[in-house]
Amino acid sequence: MSVSPALDDILDRIARAAEGCGRKPADVTLVAVSKQQAWASVEPVLAAGQAVFGENRVQEAMDRWSGHRGEIELRLIGPLQTNKAKEAVAFFDVIETLDRERLAKALADEVQKQGRTPRLYVQVNTGEEPQKAGVIPTEADAFIASVRKTYGFEIEGLMCIPPAEEPPGSHFALLARIAARNGIARLSMGMSDDFETAVRFGATSVRVGSALFGGRPPQA
Repeated sequence: MSVSPALDDILDRIARAAEGCGRKPADVTLVAVSKQQAWASVEPVLAAGQAVFGENRVQEAMDRWSGHRGEIELRLIGPLQTNKAKEAVAFFDVIETLDRERLAKALADEVQKQGRTPRLYVQVNTGEEPQKAGVIPTEADAFIASVRKTYGFEIEGLMCIPPAEEPPGSHFALLARIAARNGIARLSMGMSDDFETAVRFGATSVRVGSALFGGRPPQA
């Protein structure tokens, strides 16, 4: 019996979605969203072989993963404050939420100081929701060009979180178009409720939390 039946189910669903649109399952990375989860929920998924995890907060990630850092690839998928740039550059392999010039400068300064460069994604606010982080679509091309030219960043991918009340497909398609015209190959899109749709629209990584770990415990 598998250590994590939920993990097996998610990987199978990713594989079927990929094969259904002529893609290879290996071309889609599962990012297990461990934010706010108890270690008792995370450990079986780690033990079952999952090696890529996503966290929303720098300090929470450091508290959870400092003792296991060599085993995994860790991605920051939540908004990053500039005053946490130092810790984020030091601790994360991938930062998926680059979305403003001030943050780009803070990251560039830390990269120079530390000699360590996390892989970077630009977050695009495809729904132009005021409560969400991300560059709005009409400004995405200019922002990508600016951080490439000004800081020499290689932007590995784009990330989005579609509005909860809208069908996600149009947002995934929009992100894919922005990526294509900017020569960006990787797309982080799709979560527990819509990751199969995201795979069909070209996602190269999907961020799955509740479908994998169950609901998060209420915050105090």
